[in-house]
Amino acid sequence: MISPELKTQIRRLFFSEHWKIGTIAAQLDVHPDTVRAAIASEQFNRARTPRATLTTPYMDFIQETLRQYPRLRATRLFEMLRARGYPGSVVQVRRVARAVRPVTREAFLRLNMLPGEQAQVDWADFGPVQIGRAQRRLSALVMTLSYSRALWVEFFFDQTLENLLLGHAQGFEAWGGVPRRLAYDNMRSVVLDRLGDAIRFHPRLLELAGHYHFAPQPCRPRRANEKGRVERAISYIRVSFFAARPFTTLADFNQQALAWRDQVAHARRWPQDDRRTVAEAFAEEQGRLLPRPAHRLDTDHRQPVLARKTIYVRFDRNDYSIPPSAVGRPLTLTASPDRVRILDGATEIARHRRSYDRHQQISDPAHIEALAQEKKKAVAATAAGRLEQAVPHLGDFLEVAFQRGEPTGRLTQQLLRLLQEYGAAELAAALAEALERQTPRLSSVTVILERRRRSRRGPLPPVDRSRHPHLADLAVPTTSLEVYDELSEDDKC
Repeated sequence: MISPELKTQIRRLFFSEHWKIGTIAAQLDVHPDTVRAAIASEQFNRARTPRATLTTPYMDFIQETLRQYPRLRATRLFEMLRARGYPGSVVQVRRVARAVRPVTREAFLRLNMLPGEQAQVDWADFGPVQIGRAQRRLSALVMTLSYSRALWVEFFFDQTLENLLLGHAQGFEAWGGVPRRLAYDNMRSVVLDRLGDAIRFHPRLLELAGHYHFAPQPCRPRRANEKGRVERAISYIRVSFFAARPFTTLADFNQQALAWRDQVAHARRWPQDDRRTVAEAFAEEQGRLLPRPAHRLDTDHRQPVLARKTIYVRFDRNDYSIPPSAVGRPLTLTASPDRVRILDGATEIARHRRSYDRHQQISDPAHIEALAQEKKKAVAATAAGRLEQAVPHLGDFLEVAFQRGEPTGRLTQQLLRLLQEYGAAELAAALAEALERQTPRLSSVTVILERRRRSRRGPLPPVDRSRHPHLADLAVPTTSLEVYDELSEDDKC
């Protein structure tokens, strides 16, 4: 508002001196809209005869239509006029409808709630935030007690049913009790269907209400005034807490919100009596709240999962590891805001911190080690695996042999035979020497093994008759020793 003196000066400069609006605004240091408002002020305007326009012949029809249908849109009114011969544009219809549309304002009573009687609940959207490579929407569940205006606010990265339930449970714990009624709008996680006053609630919300003994109370459609206390609380949070506050981690942000609630929100004056603070009114109301049950409701998200090939299960755009023994079995995943657990029946087999990034592999080192041990056992169960475990230089030997054109498959089988005949230590020494001499051939290894055996003058290795089946039926005839006795007698003669 400007003073009458300034308004009179603006009108004199415009109508008498013929200054432009911009010049007046610059000289008097006011906004141009202020100048326009002073010029168009009805206080100085005389009644003027309205000029005939294209809508003048249709004014009676426009007024009567808007009297019957006050919410009728100007575009629909324009179509009705055009069907009756109106030649003008929709712009003129909008201007006339804005001027003659009946304005009705609904009056409301101020509701005075008893202590502990009601709380109001709603989600507040605070826009997108970047978490690593993922973009999440930051939301806050806000609950306010209708009598004392005490708050509970908790931030989440989504508005899921599980977070709604968790926010209730933690809010009741913070208040030390439960209000008798909770007012909501008709959000999908609260109301599944509605026909007039007949309401079908979400089963999980009914489970929450039955556990904490409160009555859910959805507002009537398009009646935001029925939860005006939580709407004002959300606006207060946006201005007093969220504005220009840096965002780090979700846990840190909720700690900041808790400190702000205690130091700022609950320290403000109570709207019903400015001699008291919200905290003092809450101390009075707290004793009227319903007692909390002995156990907290399980609010974790649960879903079945199955790892078909790898040791990872997918949840919320990230992968979490499980023990190799659980691959291919039906499992259950439970998730809280900070933990992900995988259950096999009732047994917990994995626990991880929850990631809000995307395309991340969250692994337990024990699961990776168990998979490595299984792979080692699988390799050791094969002949080539046993050979590779026994001879450390086998990989280098086979690589050089392959480059020289040696058939590595047949070479591996022959080396297995030599392993059985000479032992791991001798074969490893022979392979190392063959690599040093640059002769990665089976014949070279065999010669080296024989030379090393002869140098030690050791016994010949036993013949493996399974590799020489033609020796199985070999028989050595027994010679009678009586012949030698006869020869000895002839010598005596």
